[in-house]
Amino acid sequence: MGMDDIARRGLVLFGCGHMGSAMLKGWLARGLAPQAITVIDHNPSDWLQAQEVRLNGALPEDPAAVVIAVKPQGMFDSLPAIARYGAAEGAGRSLVITVAAGIPLVAYERALGAETPLVRAMPNMPSSIGRGVTAIIGNAATDAAGLGMAEALLAAVGAVVRLEDESQMDAVTAVSGSGPAYVFHLIDTLAAAGEAEGLSRDLALQLALGTVAGAGELAQRADESPAELRAGVASPGGTTEAALRVLMDDEGGLGPVMKRAVAAAARRSRELADG
Repeated sequence: MGMDDIARRGLVLFGCGHMGSAMLKGWLARGLAPQAITVIDHNPSDWLQAQEVRLNGALPEDPAAVVIAVKPQGMFDSLPAIARYGAAEGAGRSLVITVAAGIPLVAYERALGAETPLVRAMPNMPSSIGRGVTAIIGNAATDAAGLGMAEALLAAVGAVVRLEDESQMDAVTAVSGSGPAYVFHLIDTLAAAGEAEGLSRDLALQLALGTVAGAGELAQRADESPAELRAGVASPGGTTEAALRVLMDDEGGLGPVMKRAVAAAARRSRELADG
């Protein structure tokens, strides 16, 4: 069970917006035949219509995987078509993967049947350029092979991590799901601070963008931890150390602010899940 199984039995993608398109581009780039993919999208983009996938055609009877990439508010409209692949309809052999935010596995189990193999995934915004990170968790009916298939499919848009429990999804939402917005804000505020010190807005933004992108890439490639890398930049008595005294203050520094921000996002994620 894996990509070979998908190539043989096919794959259905419900919804082809930003995230669905990113995944589809990744699958095609990795060699999955367009004719193995059925896409259901009520407002297909020009790009999607130019692909050779099976678009809004008859649904296959027994696909290896069904990927749900519709917006959460559109889930109700899509469920009747998706239900045919659930255990409640006597099927349940297809792996159902959802990237719809905020909807727990139990909601899909109620609609499709508890014996349906289900994987819930939380990708983030950089997945649109293949640089995302996606967390996945399966239900009790999903075996190791099913998780492996989900991981292979989602690796098309970046790194994949496996969770131990679905309760961790709120923290994932707060760290990686919402996290790109924190980084964008960091870039903006770093540029604004440079502008306040006499740089032009364009130059300050160029410096901030390049610094954040380069530092992130270095942190991914380096053997050292982020803390070790930080120490390598900060010479004793130097300019970086002066700035870090502010950023690492126990009360007003970046650490406690980030902790409060992530806690607020996780709390809101739990509230939304509870309705």
